[in-house]
This record gives sequence, C-alpha cells and structure tokens, in this order.
Amino acid sequence: MAHWNRERLEPQFPTEEWRHTLERDVRMMRLEGGFIEELRAEVAEEAAGAPTDVDGFIDWFEDLKQRGPGQGDPLFPWLAAEADRDQLRWFFEQEAAGEAGFDDLVAYTQIKLPVPAKLELARNYWDEMGRGQVRGMHGPMLDALVETLDVQPTIETTVWESLALANAMTAMAVNRRYAWHSVGALGVIELTAPGRSAMVAKGLRRIGLSDRERRYFDLHAVLDIKHSEAWNEEALKPLVAEDPARATAIAEGALMRLTCGARCFERYRAALWG
Repeated sequence: MAHWNRERLEPQFPTEEWRHTLERDVRMMRLEGGFIEELRAEVAEEAAGAPTDVDGFIDWFEDLKQRGPGQGDPLFPWLAAEADRDQLRWFFEQEAAGEAGFDDLVAYTQIKLPVPAKLELARNYWDEMGRGQVRGMHGPMLDALVETLDVQPTIETTVWESLALANAMTAMAVNRRYAWHSVGALGVIELTAPGRSAMVAKGLRRIGLSDRERRYFDLHAVLDIKHSEAWNEEALKPLVAEDPARATAIAEGALMRLTCGARCFERYRAALWG
C-alpha cells in the first residue's frame, strides 16, 4: 500500500496501460477501505462519546493532548536525554520514510470544505510552504535533516507501523468520505506534536546539531502550538457548529491518527531498547 500511495500521488503522463492501472487501483482502494474501516472500528466506541456541542467537543478534543493514545510515551524523554547518534538516526529514518507530507494532506483535505475551515487550512498550508519562500518550506527542511543525519529512508527498511500511519493519513485525505476524519487527524497532529518535537530537538542538540540543522523540529515545537489554536478555533468550531454530526467523524479521525502513532512509538521502543 505504501508503494501504491507513492505511485498514485506522483505527477504522471497518460499511458496506454491506464485500464490496467485503473483495475489495480480499484483493488487497492478496496484494501485501503477495509484498512481504514478496521481502524474506525477500533476507535468508534470512544469517538461516540465525544460531545457534539461546540464547546464540549473542543474541550474533549484538546484533552486528547493529555489522555489520547501515545501521549506521554517514554520514548521521547529518552530521545531527548539518552539516545546516541545512531539511535536518533534510526528513529528519524523511520519517521522520514513514513512521512506522508503534511502540506499535501492539507491540500487534499481542504477541497470543497466550508469557507471558514477552508481558509484556516489555506493559512496552515501557506505556513507549510514557507509563505512563498523556499527557505521556509517545511518539506525541504525535513530533506535537509535527512542529509545532515546521512539516513536513507526507504519503504523496504521502515517498520510496518510507520507505513500504516502514513497510509492511514493518506487514505483519510484523498477519499472524500473521510474528509471530516482527515480534519480531525491533521488537527490532532498540530495539537500533540509540539512537545514531541521539542524533545527530539533537544536530543539533536545534545549530539551536536546546530540551530540550522535541527530547525525542522525546533520550528514545529513552537509553530504548531499556534497552528493548533487556530485550527480548533477557525476550523473545528465552525464545522461542528454547522453540523454536529461532524464531531463524531472528526473524533474518529483524531483517535485513528493517535492510535497509529502509539503503535509506532511502541515499535520504536522495542527496536531501540531491545
């Protein structure tokens, strides 16, 4: 599925094999749908308990930062204080290989959203794109760190948990039946990433990386706090106010993302701590 996602999202030219490709895509989309529905089934009961009034839902959503799956995982204090360079390199290689591209996911998700949410996702996307400056783009910052740490992220050497996370994020963003799920999944990344990013940045500083070299994690430790506040206020509140049924789908998406992340952290600890 990871190979398929990479191929289907790449810009391409028409070919004579388009019918064969379409048949393959239909088979893969069935597998993708089953995969996402299994994830939904895991979190459905908890998500059903999320309030559907605006204030109650925002309180529930923001509380995921403390009580959501994977929050407070001991992996990250260990990365900050104890992991050596090779261990940090392995961690980052797994994360980089499983990276689905936040900017692209936001771009897919915003299609045909109501105007207030669409504008907030557009502002978020513009930040991801460095506000029009190459030096400020988040994607190239990640690529630069790949070079600095001299890692070679590949699908073949990445644990399945990391690939599953990227596949889940891609599936929610590109399939419109999961659009509200994607809003929740992306929003919970902004909510929960700053603390983890700060600890990874601390570990990278400890092994000698400069301010410029660890900029990707330093930036997300700060900027995502503002992104989360704006996402909740300008996207989640208007969406739930307009249709309370969206709250459950947004909650499912957030829990699906956190569940996949928690599985990654557990696998990383098993690999790094033996």
